[in-house]
Amino acid sequence: MASLQQTLLRQISRANRRFGLIEPGDRIMVAISGGKDSWAMLHLLREYQRVVPFAFSCVAVNLDQGHPGFPVEVLRAYLEREGHEHRIVHVDTYSVVKREIPAGKAYCSLCSRLRRGILYDVAVELGCSKIALGHHRDDLIETLLLNQLYAGQLKAMAPRLRSDDGRNTLIRPLILCEERDLAAFAVEQQFPVVPCDLCGSQDNLRRVEVRRLLAHLEQTNPDVRRSLLAAAGNVKPSHLLDARLQGGEDEVEAAGGLVAPQMLVRA
Repeated sequence: MASLQQTLLRQISRANRRFGLIEPGDRIMVAISGGKDSWAMLHLLREYQRVVPFAFSCVAVNLDQGHPGFPVEVLRAYLEREGHEHRIVHVDTYSVVKREIPAGKAYCSLCSRLRRGILYDVAVELGCSKIALGHHRDDLIETLLLNQLYAGQLKAMAPRLRSDDGRNTLIRPLILCEERDLAAFAVEQQFPVVPCDLCGSQDNLRRVEVRRLLAHLEQTNPDVRRSLLAAAGNVKPSHLLDARLQGGEDEVEAAGGLVAPQMLVRA
């Protein structure tokens, strides 16, 4: 039986062959949050360096956002012990998010925008050609449903994407990896996992609702996640309502005055 590491490396390799994520000479900024997924990504990319027939380099970057009690020294100690090139950046976005977002509302959107803007600047400063994010298969599936249910969009997560500012290319090497495998791998490797306490205690997040929906659907269809992943890569534009795909007007005048709501969920 293949080890978890072998399984995950095969999935990274398959994603790379399919989407051209990592190329010869790349310098990749690996965004490290301290969570299980980013630790696994950093470890697996170093292993991937050893098996591909070309050279690329990685630098781990953690953004210390000023969360009270965030154990930045735990991350630093692990990165130094494992010999990873790394940079830890200190910017207090925690206070901004707490000030701008009303109590009871989800912090994720603003927190993510602030974090990415900072990381984009750091990537340019470090001369990185790519930024690797730790989103996995289940993140993609949940985002696909979130955008359909709450934002009126058919949209998920791109495995490779040019950033809005045009300066960076984002890649998601774990996009075909299952969350349960990554969780088991984190335990196996004893990564120093640090939870996100800023939003992790919020029970009303829509993503939690979608996870519950998926768990319910899996009771009668164990392959529902596999089907949704396949659907994200098997689009039939001729069978959708976007007038731009049908050769019509730029904006759809839907029956009954139905229009797509303002985008609420960002990939």
